[in-house]
Parts: sequence; structure tokens; C-alpha cells
Amino acid sequence: MITILGLSTCDTTKLALKTLTQKGIEARLRDIRAEPLSDQEIDRIVMEFGDRAVNKQSTTYRSFSAFLRESEPEAQIKAQAAVMKRPVITDGTTWTLGWTPETEARWS
Repeated sequence: MITILGLSTCDTTKLALKTLTQKGIEARLRDIRAEPLSDQEIDRIVMEFGDRAVNKQSTTYRSFSAFLRESEPEAQIKAQAAVMKRPVITDGTTWTLGWTPETEARWS
């Protein structure tokens, strides 16, 4: 089973879930606000994607203090999970970030 880490209100996350489900792929959305990421999960996401794991264009990121904007990606995601670029999709072994044609092809 594929797990989609994101927000239930995020259009890109919803599109990824809808597309994968329509293709008959078993996927579940894990809303990271309702079911927060563990420190180990955050560490793994940052290990996989580095600072690309943080959406620096987001309103959430722009609202951070200067100190937090200069902090490590792990600290930023721990402080406010909504700053994570979405969706993060994983089967436990493979990890992808965002929803692009390449990502869709990877999971299809």
C-alpha cells in the first residue's frame, strides 16, 4: 500500500490520491495535521529530499521568524508540518516529493 503524506485540504494531495485510486492503486491519505509525523519520519523525509522538503514559497514559511527560516528543515517541519512540500508519497522503500508527470509515472 502507498501512503500519501499531506493535508486533506491540499489540492495537489487530493489530486494525487484521486489519480492513484482511479488507476486501481491502493493508496491512503495521511493528513499530517490530524496524524502528525514522528521525529523519525521527519528525519527520513529530510534525508530523502534535503531542504526541498520545505515549501519556501508557502505562506506558512513566509510567516516564520527569521530564526526559524534559517533553521534546519527538520526544525521547520516540526514547528509547522504544513510547511512540508506536498505530497510525500511512499511505499516504505521508495519516496517521492510533489505531484508531477514523472511522479505519477513512478507510482502507476
